[in-house]
Amino acid sequence: MIDLRLLREDPDRVRASQRARGEDVDIVDSLLAADELRRSSSVRFDALRGEQKQLGKQIPKATGDEKTALLQRAGELSAAVKAADAERDEAAARAQELLLGIGNLVHPDVPVGGEDDFTVRETLGTIRDFAAEGFEPKDHLELGQGLGAIDTERGAKVSGSRFYYLTGIGALLELALVNAAVAQATEAGFTPMITPALVKPRAMEGTGFLGQAAADVYHLEKDDYYLVGTSEVPLAAYHMEEILDADALPRRYAGFSPCFRREAGSYGKDTRGIFRVHQFDKVEMFCFVDPAEAEGELERLLAWEKQWLTSLELPFQVIDVASGDLGASASRKYDCEAWIPTQGKYRELTSASNCNEFQARRLQVRMREKGGAVRPLATLNGTLCAIPRTIVALLENHQQADGSVRVPQALRPYLGGREVLEPVST
Repeated sequence: MIDLRLLREDPDRVRASQRARGEDVDIVDSLLAADELRRSSSVRFDALRGEQKQLGKQIPKATGDEKTALLQRAGELSAAVKAADAERDEAAARAQELLLGIGNLVHPDVPVGGEDDFTVRETLGTIRDFAAEGFEPKDHLELGQGLGAIDTERGAKVSGSRFYYLTGIGALLELALVNAAVAQATEAGFTPMITPALVKPRAMEGTGFLGQAAADVYHLEKDDYYLVGTSEVPLAAYHMEEILDADALPRRYAGFSPCFRREAGSYGKDTRGIFRVHQFDKVEMFCFVDPAEAEGELERLLAWEKQWLTSLELPFQVIDVASGDLGASASRKYDCEAWIPTQGKYRELTSASNCNEFQARRLQVRMREKGGAVRPLATLNGTLCAIPRTIVALLENHQQADGSVRVPQALRPYLGGREVLEPVST
């Protein structure tokens, strides 16, 4: 959540951020009013409680009519204190509810607009000219079926639409990608983590996934657990309610976990194959840093993602995501989009987000500075490898005319030295 002091001192900045996101601007004034009521009711409660304490000292010493009057006033004060306490608690709850409804402040350099208003930061790699090579590219599902790697029919039979099996070389390809991604992250100084897939509401809300993104989250009502859509959630909550020494920062974790998404609002989108699914595995980078280092850390996350996609020999572009397409927690977000030949366009494969102090404030993750002062730190996250989409890009970009798929050099050590994935005979 944002800093309330900033809201009081510069409400126009918060209004501008809400407007850029396409979110409710009036919530800013509602929160200011609720905050003022919270503070005034707290002052009133403290004054009444102080008078009550003083009265409590006077009553034992009083006699006669004076004592009677004091006891009458004590009764009045008791009722007034209870009412003020209730008013204070109600105002505080209302202010907190409104505060949780305001997104992180959008970075001033973020392009303003919706999903299609991003700006392209750079383009890397070369798009293949399949026509010049003399064949029409197949899509990833046809290739995957030919390789005996993907089975969506049985996935739908067992679990419904947007589910799948990775079989044979498909399963081995996932394991190779996971191991290669974790190896790169470990070499870069990240601590590998295998994280819980079920979290309590506190963790999900603290990372900002129960606001605008709540419709995309699976909730197990009987047990009040949430299935994570990304290991960002358990990684962010790992140091929940802890104070970390500034000297121990940055702390970088690479989490591997299954991810679950309802894909609410995606009806009719990417229904073929495994590009948009309800369950998938992912390697996610997460960083706890000094807020002064947050923007530099975002650039480092992006550099690691570019290194990864370059090692897979994929053509891709880096975009600066527009304000209206940011998640509630992100101040700025870069996406790396790989070229998908059969779609004729770039599609998101990885992302890197700077959340500044937003998540840390909600989760009460703080840092102790050298002088002893304690303050919120900053958190950042970056997808290194979302398995299904990466497989889509690999199969389509590295396919050959006979339906085989060339294995990028970086993956070969993790696939038993295979240079080519060969179609299976049926």
